[in-house]
Amino acid sequence: MSISALDHTNKRVLMFGGKGGVGKTTCSATAALHYASLGRRTLIISSDLTPSLSDIFEMEVGAVETPVNDVENLYALEISPDEVMRRWKEKFGPEVYEAASSLIDMEYDEVIDYVAIAPGIQEEFVLDYILERVRDGRYDLIVWDTAPAGDTLRLLDLPYKFLQHLRMAPKFYFEVRDTFQLKKVPFLELIDNWKALAREVTDFMRNPDNTEFILVTIPEALGVYQARRLVREFERYGLPIHYLIINNVIETPDCEFHRARAEMQAPYINLLTAEYGPSMEIIILPLFPHEVKGVERLRELRKVLFADEHL
Repeated sequence: MSISALDHTNKRVLMFGGKGGVGKTTCSATAALHYASLGRRTLIISSDLTPSLSDIFEMEVGAVETPVNDVENLYALEISPDEVMRRWKEKFGPEVYEAASSLIDMEYDEVIDYVAIAPGIQEEFVLDYILERVRDGRYDLIVWDTAPAGDTLRLLDLPYKFLQHLRMAPKFYFEVRDTFQLKKVPFLELIDNWKALAREVTDFMRNPDNTEFILVTIPEALGVYQARRLVREFERYGLPIHYLIINNVIETPDCEFHRARAEMQAPYINLLTAEYGPSMEIIILPLFPHEVKGVERLRELRKVLFADEHL
């Protein structure tokens, strides 16, 4: 089985997620190369704490959308937490301070730094960035190599956690709520605007017409247990996962070490297949004898991931 069924969909964002170290960056890079090769102008974004697109593509990928060498229609971007924060402050800082300074006498950096540490700010900014790229029509598809599983799930609670953070600061909310209840207050208006923005971006990402989440794991205890928890969490939010990639599978063991590893993997593969086979497309990716990095290696993986020997 493969994820080639997604070749004919109109989804605008493909999210790859899972426990750290299971190969989601490799899988997302391969998918991005695949769709770019089909003629779809594609942007791959990594928001992992330790982004590795530069290593995968064997070229410098940074905080600017960069054409991938030797692949037409493919662009890459690595956006670190520090860069997200810098861009957030640049985009929203003056607006935040102008609104807040109408109520309280605080230093610029003090105001901005407090608001900037609100839970979900970084994820919201990345989501907002992705939504802007979708709306401006510069790309047909965005492939998102997300942060590890637990961080990815935080985006689903953004509208609530963000407002809760701001309301915990009396200077920013409670002290002015009663006094200005009947007036239009810039900072309270700003909160309402951000609340609307948070809901807008999360509603877009949670809409199955727009987004597909592809779960990546490996047939080992920690990877499998994390994957199962992630599936349950997504179900709790009414978001079914339709694609599960099991990576680094030893298919033809040829020595005692590989036979032992294959025996260890088998129960986990059987568990995932029995539990999710009826509802998900399960893709088995073999353990390759070489590192999967560079465009040519990704093209080899593409043949397996998209199950087409003619690619």
